[in-house]
Amino acid sequence: MFGWISAHPQSFVSAIQDHLWLSATSLAAVLLIALPGGLALTRHRSWAQPAIALANILRTVPSLALLVLMLPVLGTGFPPSVVALTLYGLPALLLNTYTGVTGVDADIVDAARGQGLSDAQLLRRIEIPLALPVIFAGIRTAAVQIVSAATLAAFIGGGGLGELITSGMANFNFPQLIAGAVAVAALAFGTEIFFAGLERLTTRRLQTESA
Repeated sequence: MFGWISAHPQSFVSAIQDHLWLSATSLAAVLLIALPGGLALTRHRSWAQPAIALANILRTVPSLALLVLMLPVLGTGFPPSVVALTLYGLPALLLNTYTGVTGVDADIVDAARGQGLSDAQLLRRIEIPLALPVIFAGIRTAAVQIVSAATLAAFIGGGGLGELITSGMANFNFPQLIAGAVAVAALAFGTEIFFAGLERLTTRRLQTESA
């Protein structure tokens, strides 16, 4: 593995950069959609059941199937890969955001309303800080899922470390295959550790501000 990496450093670094860019773009799209979407569902709960049902359907679809479904619509390359990975990561954060906020103790919410807090203040100062651990668990889950599933983007020309793995398998180049597989595993593990640390810092800060 290390022999292949030392012989092809540019290919290895380029694959990692493509993988990170693909994963980061998809996760950013998930955050932009799922966070406000989940918060909106807590204020319009009549929409929650169909939205959650749709999210659960997406969770049952294999990641490779989502990627392949993008082919007739968007073709191959980076854009369809981002769309598929966004759909793949969306349910975890959407469901956790909704569950976290609606799971806040009703007595705490009633007490805050009794003190005159507006709905926006209640959400910002009470519900989000208390729901943050559950929300961050959804972000971590979505991020790790995306980093792992981005490996399969190679099948539709999305690039990333999956290309090292598929090329290594096709050519029986096992050092290349192992280099790609170990790099994906390391990125997934690093993603989990990074967001766990970010969760601790952000949760502590928001809960301090809301106190």
